[in-house]
Amino acid sequence: MAGVNQIHVGCSGWNYTHWRNGVFYPPRLPASEWLPYYAQHFDTVEVNATFYRLPKLSSAAAWVERTPPGFALAVKASRYLTHVKRLNELGESLDTLLARLRPLLDSRKLGPILWQLPPNFPRDGERLARALDDLPRRLRHAFEFRDESWFVDETYELLREHGVALVVADRAGAPGLRREEPTADFAYVRLHAGSHGGGGNYSHAELGAWKRRLEGYARAGEVFAYFNNDWEGYAVENALYLKNSLGVEWTPA
Repeated sequence: MAGVNQIHVGCSGWNYTHWRNGVFYPPRLPASEWLPYYAQHFDTVEVNATFYRLPKLSSAAAWVERTPPGFALAVKASRYLTHVKRLNELGESLDTLLARLRPLLDSRKLGPILWQLPPNFPRDGERLARALDDLPRRLRHAFEFRDESWFVDETYELLREHGVALVVADRAGAPGLRREEPTADFAYVRLHAGSHGGGGNYSHAELGAWKRRLEGYARAGEVFAYFNNDWEGYAVENALYLKNSLGVEWTPA
């Protein structure tokens, strides 16, 4: 489609044991081969493990080695930065995280860094401004706010000044937390749960609506979209359906 940038569709994580039993992974495929298998079907993944613990340098190197050229790994920032420090004085801790991600940086496989704030973190414009000043501009960053007080023009202007994306977060039963405000030259979408498919599953009608939204976002910049409804394996099913309906082609080298 003319004038449309690249759209990446994937899942939030790949290391799920319940994906083995006919959901996605072959039954006897060892866990060490899950990421290479995943990367044969998708060109991106959102790494959520980094939210809970700092990755080992060897782990980041393994992610690079086990994925083909052109694959992108979005990384969720540590909860120590977002939930404990609550964006205060990021410098040294952020440097440590980036040092552990050096293999991704060197291989150019690092996608956007996701900053998901806790739901009990109301708007603090001054703190956000200080945090944004600490972020290295050579990298792409996306912020997911979970308190409605953040969704004001002041927030959008701060994000625009720093080229940081406002995450489009789709949560069933929480429409007030989904805002489609462009603030960067790329879009970051998190699909947490469908409203009509049951058990977090997205219906084909919902996925058709998201197809049109993503195509619209892609007219302005690159798009990264991740399904986080993994508890019953719907993330894989929904992501494959959406990827195919968009006509996204991925031929790993």
